[in-house]
Amino acid sequence: MERTVFIVGLGLIGGSIALAIRKEHNVNICGFDISEEQLKMALSLKVIDEAFQTIEEGVKKADLIILATPVTKTERLMREISTYELKPGAIITDVGSTKKRIVKEASCLKEKGVTFIGGHPMAGSHKSGVEAAREHLFENAFYILTPAEGTDVRAIIQLQNWLKGTRATFIELTAEQHDRLAGAISHFPHVIAASLVHQIAKIEGEDPLVSRLAAGGFRDITRIASASPTMWRDILLHNKESLLQLLKSWTNEMEHVKTLIEEESADEIFSYFQVAKEFRDGLPVREKGAIPSFYDLFVDVPDHPGVISDVTSILAQHQISLTNIRILETREDIMGVLRLSFRSEEDRERAQIKLHQEMYDTYIL
Repeated sequence: MERTVFIVGLGLIGGSIALAIRKEHNVNICGFDISEEQLKMALSLKVIDEAFQTIEEGVKKADLIILATPVTKTERLMREISTYELKPGAIITDVGSTKKRIVKEASCLKEKGVTFIGGHPMAGSHKSGVEAAREHLFENAFYILTPAEGTDVRAIIQLQNWLKGTRATFIELTAEQHDRLAGAISHFPHVIAASLVHQIAKIEGEDPLVSRLAAGGFRDITRIASASPTMWRDILLHNKESLLQLLKSWTNEMEHVKTLIEEESADEIFSYFQVAKEFRDGLPVREKGAIPSFYDLFVDVPDHPGVISDVTSILAQHQISLTNIRILETREDIMGVLRLSFRSEEDRERAQIKLHQEMYDTYIL
């Protein structure tokens, strides 16, 4: 008897999981999305085999139910799904960036004879929508599972088998541990990026020149501030406890830096940056983390007409796709710098090899 997977939310994450499951399993993949356009797109791209107009209809015969929705919606769906007819033994999981409240809410499903296991694939893209879905999106990424205490080990193994096509590295954490760690490495950096942008916006009121100066490096280091305001509102409210503690620690950290500057403690300031550099440089390079990676390659280019088209034609000849290209610096009589952005580490490596063969100097920051 053919097994069925039902996915609620057919965006980048839901669509990519569907493709990864299809790669490994001969199953019927069904889907629901509040956007009729996304639903039709998922069908036309063969991300799903069948579309349902209601969640109640879709969950009835599903062996695996994946809630690929924003965290506040996922929380509400727990209560909603608990009132529907469900297949005994079915597994339900989600993809939310916070886990504690969702896992707690999922306790209402126990009486239905199904198992909920919280999930968080720690990978993403700077694109959205089902048309951006890729079966390899989670390859080499961490996929966090947060089963509640007492969850049947067989159900956890079954879920990992369902998701083995993601080629992700599965890690089990408690919901509390997940939220604390995700808060530190993902949620809080987004708060900092947004606050930096707010600070520049206030300075602009006094001196409009700041926006032009911020167009380079500042814009790069605050990229994550361009993420969905709705999503980050919900994440901050869901992970309130961890973020308040992190804000307290950050305030203490900034007070320490303030003291170093006030006292002009040159050696300690140097040490502060040196320790940070050493720790940062020691972080894994090839593993995907909670914040989507930017696969950027910087290329020195001479001040010569046609050089940009030459670089792009080299990449095109070898079928290497760019996601973005930007001129960082070019002035008469000096070398300019191109920042080329790629979809994956593999594309960036291939581009670097091919450009080196054509005598271009490239580097990765």
